[in-house]
Amino acid sequence: MKSGKRKKLPDSYKVRGYRQLTQAEGLVSSYVKIKETDLHIQADREIQRRAEEIVLYCRLQLEDYILRNPSFYTSLAPLPKDFTAPPLIQAMFDAGRKAGVGPMAAVAGGIAEFVGLKLMAEGVGEIIIENGGDIFLSRCQPVQLAIFAGISPLSNNVGLELVPPMPWAVCTSSGTVGHSLSLGQADSVTVVARSAYLADAAATRLGNEVCPGSDMKKSVKKTLAVAETIEGVVGAVVICGEVLGAVGEVKLIRIEQGSRS
Repeated sequence: MKSGKRKKLPDSYKVRGYRQLTQAEGLVSSYVKIKETDLHIQADREIQRRAEEIVLYCRLQLEDYILRNPSFYTSLAPLPKDFTAPPLIQAMFDAGRKAGVGPMAAVAGGIAEFVGLKLMAEGVGEIIIENGGDIFLSRCQPVQLAIFAGISPLSNNVGLELVPPMPWAVCTSSGTVGHSLSLGQADSVTVVARSAYLADAAATRLGNEVCPGSDMKKSVKKTLAVAETIEGVVGAVVICGEVLGAVGEVKLIRIEQGSRS
């Protein structure tokens, strides 16, 4: 990666304008924004009000638990599991332990999955939920997803193709984009797993492995080696500037203009 002053990100990213480019054919879009939770939901029916109710339920559990257990919010390392906690919280404990990070590293992906599974249990057949770049999806056909990697020339030009059986989870962490905490310098670290809790936590862990100022090719190779040690990670893609590396069962594709889904 070249040194010097970094370019600015486009305003379309800051206001999530990219969402206008990701409408899937045959699905209805809804938007749920409650405090830090900001979901773009595409489903085979209108689910706006019900999705809002589920998000509120998630956040009440989360906020109440954090109020009583502040370390759950602040810890950057795995914590002992609380078997008396609600299922959402327990799943975050599990994901943090597997990935070697604090449980809050799983929050965005976890909420996306919780909402998605709840809606599916209530009859929704096909669904895509994006929560700040963390995605839970279940469709009856292959899905292509572009990888946004900040100012990297590879950003939105490469992506993944996911095929049934579903659901799948695809979560991305970045040291150069967004507000989430990352201790590394990757433009993007994208993790594919069956669990969005795990994919989110693992993306954070792997993002921390890409060290600023190091040989990027070696750093990416090391990061991918760590990915192979995390139980439940199906595949991972790391982008640093012009360097791209991938590991696991991921199908990389070239994204053409107008083909994003």
